[in-house]
Parts: sequence; C-alpha cells; structure tokens
Amino acid sequence: MHIPDIIIAIDGYSSTGKSSFAKRIAREFSFNYLDSGAMYRAVTLFAMENGLISDDCKIDVDSLVKAMETLDVHFAEGGTFIGDRCVEQRIRCLDVADKVSPIAAVPQVRAYVDARLRELGARRRVVMDGRDIGTTVFPDAEIKVFMTADPLIRARRRADEMVAGGKNVDLESVLKNLQERDYIDTHRETSPLVKADDAVVLDNSHMTMDDQMVWIEELIAEKLCLR
Repeated sequence: MHIPDIIIAIDGYSSTGKSSFAKRIAREFSFNYLDSGAMYRAVTLFAMENGLISDDCKIDVDSLVKAMETLDVHFAEGGTFIGDRCVEQRIRCLDVADKVSPIAAVPQVRAYVDARLRELGARRRVVMDGRDIGTTVFPDAEIKVFMTADPLIRARRRADEMVAGGKNVDLESVLKNLQERDYIDTHRETSPLVKADDAVVLDNSHMTMDDQMVWIEELIAEKLCLR
C-alpha cells in the first residue's frame, strides 16, 4: 500500500506504547519519526541539572523560561540531544519521569516544544506521538490515533522496560508514577490530554505490535480511500 505524504498524530496515556508504535510505523512506511515525549524529558533534565525544579516538583518558572532562551534540544543520530550532548539514555530514568508532567504543564515549555515540533514536521510524511499532537501541535493531521490501555498493564510494560535497561524498580512505584502523570496530564490548564474529536481510539491492552500494525493499515486505507 502506497501512503502519501501525510501526518500521523498519535496521542494517549503514558506507557501505552505510543513511541514503539510510532517508530514501527516510521520504519515500515518510511516516515520520519518525531518523539515529542523525548523533548519534554530533555527540558525536564535541563531543569533538574540547573536546579530549576525541586525534589517535590516546585518549579522556578521565571528562571526556567529565561534559561530556555538558549536551550537547544534536538534530534540527531543516536537520539535526543541537549546541545552537543546525547541524553537519550539519561532522560529515560525514573527520576526524570517523575518530573516530566509538572514541567510539561508549564505553558512556556509547551510553546517551546510545540514550535520545535512544528518546524520538524513542516516537511510532512511524519509520525509523531505525544499528549496533544492531534489537538494542538498538528490539528490538521490526516490520521489521528488516541491510545489507551489498562493501567496495570501499562505499569507492567513500563516496569519490564526499565528492568531490561538494568534499573531496579517495583511495580507499585511504577503504577503510582503513571497514575500521577495521568492526573496531571488530563488536568493541566494548557493543552490537557484529551482525545481529538476526529481521533480513533486504540485500546492495545491485549494487542501485539503486529496486531496494531494491521489496525493502523486498515485505518489509513479507510481514511484515505486507498482500497
């Protein structure tokens, strides 16, 4: 199936496999993959390293906004970079994950990330995952997916991923982190996590990645009248 140069927006809850799904789509359909979550994680790491967010997640917003004037977060071979430093592995740690949602709730942070993503997505033939891609970043995306899954299944997936990366975690802590992120994501004032009116829900609680690829191919064919 030949897919034209469109934008595929994938939104949804944490640890539903949005990034893995988007990467698979990019690989199989020859799309460019943009990881919005990595950008937010990189800004969070930047705030942590510069003492702009406390252990209890209090943010020095004015100082953060000023510091971001010279912040260069971008993608290159190897993953996510702050300036010339690859931070791909560091931003996946639990201490960063604990603070992503409060940082992402800052309007100026969202504006910074959205602007960078729109620049990168201007060439189209892009698949991007996040929390507000189909509602805020690319509201005109031709294909919009909203991913969800049972919270305990999501927590198990996340815990397994972290253990595979050599980290010691317990399922209860991971589940608590996901629940906290869900609340913040859906209740923040700026661009809360909501399903776009024209998005199609994908509950992948009991689906393999191959199942999801069959699902997205059928959705694209239906939406674009390719069959």
